[in-house]
Amino acid sequence: MTSKSMRSFAGGLVVAAGLCGAVYFFGPGEATGTSEKLSKDAMKESLASEGYVIHSEKEWEDQIAEAQSIKDKAEAEKETVKEPTEKIIYRTVLTVSKGSTSIDVGKTLQKAKVIKNANEFSDAVEKKGKANGLRPGTYVVDSAMTTEKIISIIFK
Repeated sequence: MTSKSMRSFAGGLVVAAGLCGAVYFFGPGEATGTSEKLSKDAMKESLASEGYVIHSEKEWEDQIAEAQSIKDKAEAEKETVKEPTEKIIYRTVLTVSKGSTSIDVGKTLQKAKVIKNANEFSDAVEKKGKANGLRPGTYVVDSAMTTEKIISIIFK
């Protein structure tokens, strides 16, 4: 851009700002539009005819309180009518190969959801002193068994 065109552009901005300021300060005091003022009843009727629902603040609060009490009753009924929960038992066929460790067995059992933590299983095997007594073979174990029972099945 040349300096002459820059001065022209800046001059145009100054003129536009001046005109906007003059209209703002010296123009009409209120927005023009409908000069008709509606009463509260007329406004309600006009909105209701267009499908709106009009409530007073008190009516709105009463509806919210009623909805909350219905929700609270439903939650109370849910708590009183609890269905008996059945414990899910996971059963797996575990194949122990030669060279497996108690950690490998624990990880496999944890993946099958028979035990919760493979490290705790391995620690229990160590505490019982059966870490070197892993017997290769195929075993059926389930999550209803205790850790001691699983150890006694798989280890010597």
